[in-house]
Amino acid sequence: MLKILGITTIRSDYDLMSLLYQAMNQHDEIDLKLIVAGAHLSETYGKSINEIESDRLDILIKIETLIDSNSKASRIKTASLLLQNSIDIIEQYSPDLIVYAGDREDIIIGAMIGAYLEIPTAHFFGGDHVQDGHVDNLIRNAVSKLSSIHFVSNNIHKLRLEAMGENPERIFNLGSIGLDKFINHELLDKSELLNSFGIDRDIEQYALVIFHPGVDEKDISHIIIKNILIVLKSLGIFTFVSTPNTDPGNRNILSVFSELNNDPNYYFYKNLSRDSFLSVYKNSSILIGNSSSGILEAATIPIPVVNVGSRQKGRAQSGNVIFCGVEVEQIKGAIRKAVSKSFISRISNIKNIYGDGKSVQRVLRKIMNLELSDMQRKTKDPLDFINV
Repeated sequence: MLKILGITTIRSDYDLMSLLYQAMNQHDEIDLKLIVAGAHLSETYGKSINEIESDRLDILIKIETLIDSNSKASRIKTASLLLQNSIDIIEQYSPDLIVYAGDREDIIIGAMIGAYLEIPTAHFFGGDHVQDGHVDNLIRNAVSKLSSIHFVSNNIHKLRLEAMGENPERIFNLGSIGLDKFINHELLDKSELLNSFGIDRDIEQYALVIFHPGVDEKDISHIIIKNILIVLKSLGIFTFVSTPNTDPGNRNILSVFSELNNDPNYYFYKNLSRDSFLSVYKNSSILIGNSSSGILEAATIPIPVVNVGSRQKGRAQSGNVIFCGVEVEQIKGAIRKAVSKSFISRISNIKNIYGDGKSVQRVLRKIMNLELSDMQRKTKDPLDFINV
């Protein structure tokens, strides 16, 4: 049996990895276990561990690590708790491979532990780049340098890792596994879906807002989200609104949600089941905010996206994303353009550069065919991979 350990700490990374975890869990030659920590265990952020448990995945340990604070220090304190409380259990389990996704502070813990305990590691979604200067860029690159192998979503990401001195033979461009759920998921009936939320009126079109604090805008994040919601109401667009992530500035956003919670134009939620969330997502007329999902996934459907502010700027996208400033008139202009017949027609046949929704099985086959014991140590000189 191949012993694989996944590390997941927030709804977003689990959502990207869930189908791969399920495929691993069903494989006769894989023993998959998860370390579940961070926001998954927080009531504030919807206690998304319930979703993991409903998927019947084997949880090795639950670790309460989230410092539920609005400070700059809270994220690194959270990561330190994961480090302190997971080393021994990982060493005792002694997996053949540790897997993790993305660019949040928690995954560097998995990469560090793998490196020091001499356990091969696989990093998903490396090689990306955002121009906002956010620490996530640095974490993503640091994790890539610590990791044994890389599963990337497109050739741009592969080239970027090669430019960082990573061995091309360890970089596998198999598309984004996060897209597979869009292909495999069957939509819930729209009217039944709305009724399940207690929305009994007929809503032909609605927006989905997913907005997180940005590094340059965390002090005005509450103003930006309020501008977004005010514009949507002024345009007569009903809106589903997601809880933000745990980055500094989220408390200010949550205070706006509390202020507007009783307004019938909005439906605020902490966490939805996968079926409900994907049905809300795929039935939406427009996605607004600054979530990476607008860059990575919305083009598969396709849905027009308005990305507000500096977060996500510079990332490769498929042509369905409109970037705009944070002022009311800038947001309003971008939304009007995004829902216009000409823009919707323009994006109707776009191809998602991040994959075709058939990546999970490719990744699974690759993992099963690798000699993982040969992959842990990275002995090659980065100069060997460039022309000098």
